[in-house]
Amino acid sequence: MTAAREAVRTAVLLVEDDDEDYLLTRDLLTGSAGDRYELHRVSDFEDGLAEAQKGTYDVCLVDYRLGSRDGIELVRELAAAGCDVPVILLTGQGDFAVDLAAGEAGAHDYLVKGEMTPGMLERALRYAVQTQAHVRELRKQEEGLRQAQRMEAVGRLAGGVAHDFNNLLLVIQGYNSLLLSAELDDRLREHAAQVDRAATQAADLTQQLLAYSRQQILQVETTDLNRIVEDTLRMLQRLIGEDVEVHATYGEGLPPVVVDRGQVSQVILNLAINARDAMPGGGVLAVRTYHAQLDEAYSDAHPDVAPGQYVVLELTDTGQGMDESTRRRIFDPYFTTKETGNGLGLATVYGIVRQSNGHISLYSELGIGTTFKVYLPCETTTVGPLPTSYEPDSLEGHETVLVVEDAEAVRNLVTRVLESFGYTVLAAENGAKALELAKSTERSIDLIFTDVVMPGMNGRELVEEIEVLQPQARILFSSGYPADTIVRQGIAAARVAFIQKPYVAMDLAQKVRAVLDGQAL
Repeated sequence: MTAAREAVRTAVLLVEDDDEDYLLTRDLLTGSAGDRYELHRVSDFEDGLAEAQKGTYDVCLVDYRLGSRDGIELVRELAAAGCDVPVILLTGQGDFAVDLAAGEAGAHDYLVKGEMTPGMLERALRYAVQTQAHVRELRKQEEGLRQAQRMEAVGRLAGGVAHDFNNLLLVIQGYNSLLLSAELDDRLREHAAQVDRAATQAADLTQQLLAYSRQQILQVETTDLNRIVEDTLRMLQRLIGEDVEVHATYGEGLPPVVVDRGQVSQVILNLAINARDAMPGGGVLAVRTYHAQLDEAYSDAHPDVAPGQYVVLELTDTGQGMDESTRRRIFDPYFTTKETGNGLGLATVYGIVRQSNGHISLYSELGIGTTFKVYLPCETTTVGPLPTSYEPDSLEGHETVLVVEDAEAVRNLVTRVLESFGYTVLAAENGAKALELAKSTERSIDLIFTDVVMPGMNGRELVEEIEVLQPQARILFSSGYPADTIVRQGIAAARVAFIQKPYVAMDLAQKVRAVLDGQAL
């Protein structure tokens, strides 16, 4: 429909060369629901083709006989021109061969003029418009899926390249930091400083590549949470099904939040889909936004939350609910109560909320339902890094560290750095070698420092095996892959001790000391 027409009216193009048949069709349409349709007539094939291609009509009625041409030819030419307006073919006599040919050409329906009634014509028009709307929506979703698949493929490539590049940068920066710590003349020190600056710039570029590999470049902005919720709910109903009623209540005068709109929308969608799965027979999903003040008492009870002003996004379902055991593990990666799925939906929600300096809580009772509350700090709220940095008295150590890293240059650098700080280092190039060392050594291993993504056995699998042999060992993971890859490996970077590649010698020494002293996650 054009902007000039009322939105409630359906624009109908009639291609009919006979005046009496035009009047018959007009009267039938007026007798059915004349106020709902706006009829425009052209009388020949060429005008019909040109008019239909304007894209201003919701549906076309086309006479089968149009002088030397016919309506089926018109349907074919419209399809060839990429015009997706639905076409209903009209004919004076019922003919199965014509009916079949019309369907094969792409016509939505076939009506015999002498048999048409107002109700029959109105139903055919309504069905054609509704069907074509569904077809367009499916095409849009299909294109979105293809785009997502392309972006995912590029993202995987970008993440892999960034991982390898981060390993190279780690070696460059690591050995260069050793040079800078040595006694050099001014000329050589300036050269090393130039290398350090270039490596830092390269690391910044790699971080941008990693952001892209998560399939979106983060675009943090000051915005209204209500607008994000409203926009997301518009697309939500078709995802969760008609048997789930969505009720939204928006708080008035909410202060702005500083978030990535796409990430917050993903939080809403993931929580809503989780709610739908908890209501297989249908139910109600209530979405609410409001303002909240979290005080010191709440912060004391929830150490990962800073006191201050928050905007709250609340989703409540009338589903099956959760028991205490499920509630405790609901945000763990790869934990799921469903027969299908990878269990990453709520783990992703947790990561997004924490990355936004927010907090998420839930309340659930079996047979009653579940409520998730997402707290996002207001723009005026001062929320610093929640885990304060640990500054040990000394970076020196005497403990035994098992280093597991498949990149030889990185493994050698880490070994050299840790040994320079007094640690005893056992080095392994993969998980299998690490297990052999853990079994054969007479030493008690104090720290397992392992890459996450390795061939054969990844870091998570290695830790599960080695903790049986060395249960006292603390764990420190490292990776150059983006955060979503870490989660797919079963490691939530926000919830374990983790250091992102590339890192310099002092960063590594501080992190190792903090983990061994029980002061770092």
